[in-house]
Amino acid sequence: MGTGLTTWLGRKITHWLTRAPEQPAESVLLLNFDRMRYEIRPGDVILVEGRSKVSDVIKLISQSPWTHAALYIGRLYEISDEELRQAITNVIDVEPDQQLIIETLLGEGTVVHPLEKYRHEHLRICRPSGLSPEDARQVIAYTIGQLGTGYDLRQLLDLARFLFPWGILPRRWRSSLFTHNAGDPTRTVCSTMLAKAFQSVQFPLLPLAEKTDHNKIHLYQRNPRLYTPADFDYSPYFDIIKYPLFGLNDLAIYRQLPWRDTDIVCNNINDCFRDVPQQVAAEMKPDAIRRLRPRTLNLIKTDHPASDEADRTIEEGVTS
Repeated sequence: MGTGLTTWLGRKITHWLTRAPEQPAESVLLLNFDRMRYEIRPGDVILVEGRSKVSDVIKLISQSPWTHAALYIGRLYEISDEELRQAITNVIDVEPDQQLIIETLLGEGTVVHPLEKYRHEHLRICRPSGLSPEDARQVIAYTIGQLGTGYDLRQLLDLARFLFPWGILPRRWRSSLFTHNAGDPTRTVCSTMLAKAFQSVQFPLLPLAEKTDHNKIHLYQRNPRLYTPADFDYSPYFDIIKYPLFGLNDLAIYRQLPWRDTDIVCNNINDCFRDVPQQVAAEMKPDAIRRLRPRTLNLIKTDHPASDEADRTIEEGVTS
């Protein structure tokens, strides 16, 4: 009975930690997901700006908005190895032409999901520069081989202790990060799993470099347990691919973007004000400045309606 209660409680806590808001992220409006879905290649790493409570923790740990990493493996029919295709269909029912990713999630472990899952999230594509097709297939095969691996929460906690110099215990003491073959081999986290996949083909992520007495450079693979999703963004060996809603390939095309009003500045879509130049503001009376703001907000709310409660909060904040 005690085991059942512990399992139930663990599931409830995991759900609370991983639950994200149902509404799309504001930043997703700037991403052309359909274009990204068309251009993405097998072997690309997808970075996700998560919005759950555990994502907030990872943002604090890594000091980066990117809280999760997944590997795009392509469509089922694009995987030539029959055993690998079987390994996927053993865990998920998918159509042959459905685009798939592999990721490691808290509460689920290493799983396969449709790429469509992240349509309403802020994404970034990191493409391994110069990765050969054969090595890309091997990277994908490595991640498929990890299906069913659990999520290593202990590693996440140890990484937090390592990256932040607070706490009573020394950062290396009793930490699984610096112990060879530490932890349960059936558990991992998203960035570690992907780092190991690329290390399996000797592809560099953020290697350590040593210069010898003979002016030669030796590279060493970094401990994969020390990686975070942001490292794929920082790595000079991954190209950053972005698919904005409005392309700027033509000269000065940005001049034709649909700006609502160049004088309006927003903290978020429901918190906007007119940016009055300091010199002009100094010559205006305080009442005149306050009168500018409600009119600006009314213009914004015409195109982006907010809830009545949010409207009242905004108006109270502006006029107070």
